[in-house]
Amino acid sequence: MENKRTCLYDRHVALKALISPFGGFDMPIQYTNIIDEHNAVRQHCGVFDVSHMGEVRVKGPDAERFVNHIFTNDITGAPDGKIFYGMMCYPNGGTVDDLLVYRMGENDFFLVINAANIDKDVAWMKEHLEGYDVEFCHCSDYYGQIAVQGPEAEQVTEEVLGLPCAELTFYTTKTIDIDGETIIVSRTGYTGEDGFEIYGSHDFICRCWDRLMESGRCKPCGLGCRDTLRFEVGLPLYGDELSADISPVMAGLSMFCKFDKPEFIGREALMQQKAEGVKQRVIGIELKDKAIPRHGYAVLKDGVKVGEVTTGYNSISTGKSVCMALVDTPHAKLGTELDIQIRKKTFPGVVVKKKFYDKHYKK
Repeated sequence: MENKRTCLYDRHVALKALISPFGGFDMPIQYTNIIDEHNAVRQHCGVFDVSHMGEVRVKGPDAERFVNHIFTNDITGAPDGKIFYGMMCYPNGGTVDDLLVYRMGENDFFLVINAANIDKDVAWMKEHLEGYDVEFCHCSDYYGQIAVQGPEAEQVTEEVLGLPCAELTFYTTKTIDIDGETIIVSRTGYTGEDGFEIYGSHDFICRCWDRLMESGRCKPCGLGCRDTLRFEVGLPLYGDELSADISPVMAGLSMFCKFDKPEFIGREALMQQKAEGVKQRVIGIELKDKAIPRHGYAVLKDGVKVGEVTTGYNSISTGKSVCMALVDTPHAKLGTELDIQIRKKTFPGVVVKKKFYDKHYKK
């Protein structure tokens, strides 16, 4: 099957971006190089095409009850404009996807899902619509999306794009009427830095991209540095740190599972995992050498395999060789010494917190 292309694809080609398949789309991996783009976001401002992400709108009298049923976090009674992070889970506790839920109004929710999971997620939600009085709209094809990220993101978004956003706090959203349409702006991102995600029609998003490029105040950034940025601050990627086989409890994300809710899909299984413990956990490991651990590399204890690397890099911001890994729980404690097998050699490491670099969000 041929990969999809976002509304900004031609602009990526014009900028001579390295294009590669991701989540069923042809996406820019880098424009100049990953290090420059990573540092631009940490120090100044970068812009990402994230139009490949999926969007679903749920409205109606039972919208809150339905979303609470499929979502691990608790949206009950939240004010309009509040955003929640959480998961959809299978009855056995495995993860369908991690996602954001925007409360747009009393009976109006906007769900943002991962590109690679769009078809699966939409089918999963539709399977559970019975008995709920809601209007369900899969609107991924309508929306384009960019993420403006970095310490200068607020200034750039306000001054270059003309979008008033300074009053937004972390994980809040609002709609803005501009250029004849209603767009969504949220103070969110996937980099560990301050920033905004902007949703609108393809034409509007293309105009935003052009203004940002013409301004010279925002560096175009590809998915390569999006991964290095999210990894450094311990943010999970579905397919690596979360999956049908890796539950939120295993991933260390129990705080986004509200067990005091009366019910949600997977609640009983996750409560049991929390009470009885899990066989494996996602941890952070810092290597003592500069060797780079990659996804799938074996984690060893005394020569015996006890887990696998999920994501690993030489951290651009810290200069340390670090990784996240799924390991057997007895070896998951901070300070535990473990080895990583990289090709035919083993390299010593130690279990550390998954947050390798401090986040810089605006609260």
